[in-house]
Amino acid sequence: MVDAATALSAADPVLGRLITALGDPELPARRPDRPDGGEHYAALVRTIAGQQLSVRAAQAVWRKLLDRFDGRAPTPEEVLASDAEELRAAAGLSRAKVSYLRSLAEHVVTGELELDRLNELPDDDVIAELTGVKGLGEWSAHMFLMFQLERPDILATGDLGIRRAVELAYGLPGLPKPAELTELAEAWRPHRSAACRYLWRSLDATPA
Repeated sequence: MVDAATALSAADPVLGRLITALGDPELPARRPDRPDGGEHYAALVRTIAGQQLSVRAAQAVWRKLLDRFDGRAPTPEEVLASDAEELRAAAGLSRAKVSYLRSLAEHVVTGELELDRLNELPDDDVIAELTGVKGLGEWSAHMFLMFQLERPDILATGDLGIRRAVELAYGLPGLPKPAELTELAEAWRPHRSAACRYLWRSLDATPA
């Protein structure tokens, strides 16, 4: 990721100053392995379970869900075989999230969503595939692309943290709209995923 930091700094002086202020430009290296469909499924289950929750609350729900299935993520078949109310109560899920988990499981079981193919698909096609599942929106697809598939040029236009970090770093009068963020981020290509990571880190370094 050092090359990304160098490229971003050269392309955007504001982002460059932010990267310098954060110190070590190193970001997590790409994994040598390629996640398979089972790992992708578990990642999506965790995404749904943790939606609209704080990090701590999302972790607690995830632990409860793992405990319900002997310390591992449930398979699609197990989700569909589970009683919806029992699953909701055991893991602390809302009824809506249980319906989303069932939608994901149904898409996988029927073959409508082929998780093993996602490694090979272009970014836009991955987004289209994932957002066909009830409860998975564009933000979820962006997070999956960035963190699960480790695609290098993803811009999380709907992420409140990214928008807030850009507002602060660029001295904007308010949160940038997605279209404004997209225009500003053109200079970050093809390293927009790295730029997002730096922007998130900048919030951690900003006094509350």
